[in-house]
Amino acid sequence: MTIETLDPDFYYRVISAKDARFDGRFFTCVTSTGIYCRPICPARTPKRENCRFVASAAAAEALGFRSCLRCRPETAPGTPAWAGTQASVARALRLIEDSALDEDGIEALAARVGLGARQLRRLFLAHVGATPQTFAANRRLLTAKQLITETNMSFADIAFAAGYQSLRRFNDAVRASYGVAPTALRRDKSAELASRPGSAITLRLGYRPPFDWERLLSYLSIRAIPGIEEIGATEYRRSFRLADASGVVTAVPSAKPNALDIHIMGEGRLPVRQIATRIRRIFDLDADPLAIAACLRDDALLGPRLAQAVGMRVPGAFDGFELGVRAILGQQVSVKGATTLTGRVVARTGEPLSRGDGKLTHYFPTPEALARADLSGLGLTGGRIATLKAFAKAVARGDVSFDPAQTLDEKIAELCAVPGIGEWTAHYIALRAIGEPDAFPASDLGLRKAAGNISTRALMDMAEGWRPWRGYAALLLWMVPVIETQALAAD
Repeated sequence: MTIETLDPDFYYRVISAKDARFDGRFFTCVTSTGIYCRPICPARTPKRENCRFVASAAAAEALGFRSCLRCRPETAPGTPAWAGTQASVARALRLIEDSALDEDGIEALAARVGLGARQLRRLFLAHVGATPQTFAANRRLLTAKQLITETNMSFADIAFAAGYQSLRRFNDAVRASYGVAPTALRRDKSAELASRPGSAITLRLGYRPPFDWERLLSYLSIRAIPGIEEIGATEYRRSFRLADASGVVTAVPSAKPNALDIHIMGEGRLPVRQIATRIRRIFDLDADPLAIAACLRDDALLGPRLAQAVGMRVPGAFDGFELGVRAILGQQVSVKGATTLTGRVVARTGEPLSRGDGKLTHYFPTPEALARADLSGLGLTGGRIATLKAFAKAVARGDVSFDPAQTLDEKIAELCAVPGIGEWTAHYIALRAIGEPDAFPASDLGLRKAAGNISTRALMDMAEGWRPWRGYAALLLWMVPVIETQALAAD
C-alpha cells in the first residue's frame, strides 16, 4: 500500500499523537518551514494545511525539503521494505542499504533484481516516492549526518563510511542539503564528542515498538558462537572483520525510547554504515509490528501466541556465511550440540583476535579458510565435513551468495544445489541470514508438532494464509509459549 492510498487525515492524527509505532513508515513535509519530520517530532504539530505526507525521507528530499534537526530523521527506523511494497522494490531497497549504488549504476542494480532500469525507476516512484538514485543519496546523507553529530570521526572517514566516493562529494552533499559545511553541523556537539572515552564510535538505531528484546536476546544467547559472540542479560557483543577493518561491536538498549545503541571499537577504516546495517538485521530493527500483527493476529493458531509475544522479531545474522555454517552444524543435533561444534570449528579455523576481549577470542573463518581446513577430530561426521567444505567452496566461488536480489524460490534452489543442504536448511538460512520474511521450513518437526502434529503438506497449506510473514509465524510456533519446545527445532 503506497502512502497516497490512505487518508491524509489519518496521518495527521498520527503526528498529533506522536505515535512511535509509525516512526519511519512515513514523513511529514512542512511547507511553512521547508523541513521534513518523523511522526514523533517533539516540535509543535504544524497546521494541517501546511503538512504533506510522503513515504520516505528520500521522497521528502526529492521535493526539496531538508531534514529536521530536532527529530533527526537519520535516527528513524529504516524503511519497512516488506510492508506492502512490490517485491522487486523491496529487494532493491535491501541492496541499496548494502551500498549497491555507491559505486555501481542504476542499470547494474536493476539487472540484479531482474528488471530494466526504467521499470525500476517507475516502481520506486510508485512505492517509495523517489528514484533509486535519490533514495541512495538520501541514505548516504542521513548516515553522514548521524556520524557528524554523534561521533568524533574525521570527515574523511565519515565520507568513506557513508558511501561517498570522495571528500569533495561529501562536503558538497552536506552543503546542498543543510546550507552549511559539515563543521557547522558538528560545532554544537564538540564538547560532548571530546568527552567520549577511547576511540569508540557510538550510534543510535531506532525501531518501531513494540520490541520483545528479552525474548530475542534469549534466543540468540543459547546459540551464541563461542569465541565470536558474547551475550549478557541486556547486551550483545561480537567480533567482526569486514574488508581491512576489524574489531568488536556491542549493542545495548538505549536510554532513549525505541532505540538500541551500538558501540564500535576497531582498527582500520571502519565501514560504519555496513556494521550498523548488519546489527539492524540481527535484531530485525526494520520490522513493522503493525503489518505483521494485522496478518497473523486473527489466526487461531498464531493469534494467542502473538498476544504473548508482542513485538516478536526474527533473529537475524551479522554474516550470512557464519549463519550458514551454524545451520549446517545444527542438522540433526541439539541446539547445545550445534553450539559446541561451531565453537570447535572457530577455534580450529578462525583467526585469533590480536588482543582478546573477554570471551571474544576469534574472528569467524573466511569461506576460503574453512574450505581448506582440516576438520577431523572435531566430532563431525564425514558427511557433515563434506557439506561444510562444499558450502564454503560455493560461497568462495560466488555460486552461493547472501544477496537479497533473488526471489525466495531462487535462493532456495541456489542453496539446495550444495550437496548436503536440503530445503529445511535452505529456508532457515534464507530466514535468518538473508532476512527473507516469508521463508518457512515446513518440514521442521517442531513446527509440525506445534501446529497439531500435522504433515508437512498440511502445514504448508495452512501457512498460505500467513504470507508474506511465514517466517514470523515459524518463530511464534518455535518460541511461544516457551523458547525451547524441541531440541531439534530452529537450529
